[in-house]
Amino acid sequence: MAAAAPDPLPNLLVALPVVILACRAGAQLLKRLGQPPVVGEILIGILLGPSLLGWLWPGAQAWLFPESALPFIGVLGNVGLLVFMFLVGLELDLKSLRGNSRTAVAVSQAGIVVPLVLGTLLALGMYAGFAPKGVEKLPFVLFIAVSMSITAFPVLARILTDRGLYRTRVGALAMASAAVDDVSAWCLLTAVVAVTNSDSPMEAVTTALYALAFTAAMFLVVRPLLAKWAARTERRYAEGVMLVVLFSGLSLAAYATDRMGVHALFGAFLFGVVTPRGSRRIEATAAGMRAFTMPVLLPLFFVSTGLKTDVGLLGGNGTLWLWTAAVLAVAVAGKWGGGSIAARLSGRGWRDAMSLGVLMNCRGLTELIVLNIGLGLGVIDSALFTILVLMALVTTAMTTPALTWIRKGVEENVALDTATQITAGIGHEEPAQQSVTVADLRH
Repeated sequence: MAAAAPDPLPNLLVALPVVILACRAGAQLLKRLGQPPVVGEILIGILLGPSLLGWLWPGAQAWLFPESALPFIGVLGNVGLLVFMFLVGLELDLKSLRGNSRTAVAVSQAGIVVPLVLGTLLALGMYAGFAPKGVEKLPFVLFIAVSMSITAFPVLARILTDRGLYRTRVGALAMASAAVDDVSAWCLLTAVVAVTNSDSPMEAVTTALYALAFTAAMFLVVRPLLAKWAARTERRYAEGVMLVVLFSGLSLAAYATDRMGVHALFGAFLFGVVTPRGSRRIEATAAGMRAFTMPVLLPLFFVSTGLKTDVGLLGGNGTLWLWTAAVLAVAVAGKWGGGSIAARLSGRGWRDAMSLGVLMNCRGLTELIVLNIGLGLGVIDSALFTILVLMALVTTAMTTPALTWIRKGVEENVALDTATQITAGIGHEEPAQQSVTVADLRH
């Protein structure tokens, strides 16, 4: 008689608080150093994996993350990702394009096209040495190219808020550019997944048509129904009902896109995009989802990523480190360089143009999501996954100090202008909120 599989619950009851508390500590430490909290969470995830803990103390890592518990950690982390992508879609504000559409489209599209071109050239050179066995050239090249074009919309928003730039002209333009960039990048990634999962070009086209039809149905059918229901909900239903509907909706949308050959995260993101704005009940429910997901579920994704990241695979191999430097150089040149030049050609001064470029170069959690999709599809192997994770970490970490250097000497004036706008009522805050916001801007 076969022995019963070990109960993973005791292991999870130890691993979960360790991961959550460690990521929280890492986020707070890096925040004190002027970095976005996500940098600390990514770093802690890597340190808890084979890159450090598994190298220094393999027994401790095996005890903390036994094989029986890993699938459950991964599932909980993926649920957190689905909620996160829903929130990203919900927070996309395409109205910010008003007055900025020309520059925003130019910056965002340059931030997509230039990295795509440079990433394609890079991938063609990497294919022979890095593509897993059996992976055709087209999906490999497409994936590397798309991974070079990612911008972390949520992290960018956090950096702008922390720096007091969120309500400035540069901040509004950066958010508009990142919004267009995010939508474009996810559409491209959807195409990559369809090509990778398809056995023939016709099957890939069919999957793309399904995705287009589903997107149209979400905007033409689901969006107006949600808007009508949300208007009634303001008066009739408790917040718990809203939570059930939103979570069920994002789950079903994710299931639909997963079944049609597009990744589940696209469905959750799209459901967030079509969810109506302006409802206090929806905003309160989203805030509750964010309050639980960000500190509790997402750290499980970071550690899952860290367990797949092994810097030891690069070891003393000079060739691999040269490729790592090449990946980083292409990533920075494509996003920072492409975005800056596009903004300059659109009439912005060099300081603002360089600021926009470096902000578009921030990749953060969004890049990790894309890389895990590629690893799960088998398009990239562990060594290339590690290289790309390091690229995501470095480009995110360099954003804040680079922005400080670029905008040195203008921060006080920007903060004063923004504070004046808020005090004058342009920000539409209540008086109590205005004072807090102004205080935040001055710090």
